Amino acid sequence: MTQRVLILGGRGRIGNSVARDIAKYTQAEITVTGRKTIEKQQETSFKHLVLDLAETEKLRELISHSDVLVHCAGPFHYRDTKVLQICIEEGVNYLDVSDHRSYTSKVLTLHEQAAQKGVTAVINTGIFPGISNSMVRQCVEQFDQPEKIHLSYVVAGSGGAGVTVMRTTFLGLQNPFEAWIDGNWETVKPYTERETVAFPEPYGQSGVYWFDMPETFTLPKAFPTVKSVVTKFGSVPDFYNHLTWIAANIFPKSWIQNSGGVEFLSQVSHFMTDVTDNFSGIGVAIRSEVTGIKDGLTKSYCSTLAHQNTAVAAGYGTGSIAQLLLEGKLNKPGVYPVEEALPTDLFQETMHERNININQSWL
Repeated sequence: MTQRVLILGGRGRIGNSVARDIAKYTQAEITVTGRKTIEKQQETSFKHLVLDLAETEKLRELISHSDVLVHCAGPFHYRDTKVLQICIEEGVNYLDVSDHRSYTSKVLTLHEQAAQKGVTAVINTGIFPGISNSMVRQCVEQFDQPEKIHLSYVVAGSGGAGVTVMRTTFLGLQNPFEAWIDGNWETVKPYTERETVAFPEPYGQSGVYWFDMPETFTLPKAFPTVKSVVTKFGSVPDFYNHLTWIAANIFPKSWIQNSGGVEFLSQVSHFMTDVTDNFSGIGVAIRSEVTGIKDGLTKSYCSTLAHQNTAVAAGYGTGSIAQLLLEGKLNKPGVYPVEEALPTDLFQETMHERNININQSWL
């Protein structure tokens, strides 16, 4: 029988990348949804439907006729758990590209319900979080006792994800957040404590700052011996970092704590990246460094990745897990962040299939 995949928000750049990846590596029938009818030529390999997530009964009908649901309808800061709840009730496996602590916290509360229904729900599956978390797991598994995780990202310009990545960035500046540091939860202010980190070429030495990501709290849970988890993010060209720092630390808080202010800043930034993308590119780089005990000695292990298109790389992260679910290779009922759900051997297998080169070395 033909397997069916439903992608919510499938017309956005991330959702479209996910759809293309699933189409390339599986034989599934793919339906993508968006809120508006589009006039231009549609991708002929996908079925296109108009859907607003408020249309609960229509949403349930579509999910009930699917084998895998992929939630790409961000930003996730304001999303509730309705989509996952329907998937659990209908017995349909679930993936998302969520990237915010509040949403991650909410869907994790449905773990027992999903487990009882035999539904595998894997969250935070894109590029960061997503592939990045699996890189951390690779590193952690090298140690007898991992103790510190330092996870850094840099994105060039818009990252090929359009205005969505801008909204996500500014929404991430709204509030201080809790980070696991030296065995305690400490309050951290976003876009502070700049570090210069060595990324793969063409990024090289780039500035990164504290940023609120779901992995800030999912990684300590996944790897209980770890005493510190640092998650930092930066942009190239570097002047975007300085502009974001100003937004986080100088602008009146009212500018980034209401939807109008966030939208204004996002649209201005998107206009700017339309220009700078031409010379900065739209790629992404990740550096995962884990320190811990190996054979009685304190050592560090590093894993790095660079890709020329952030949105395409996110498609690889989510599409590869959809492929594993459809092939029956991944079956783990419950709700899990990707680092808890995806074994390293399967991660390596799907990344190799997609020609993703992850460099690993002891430091």
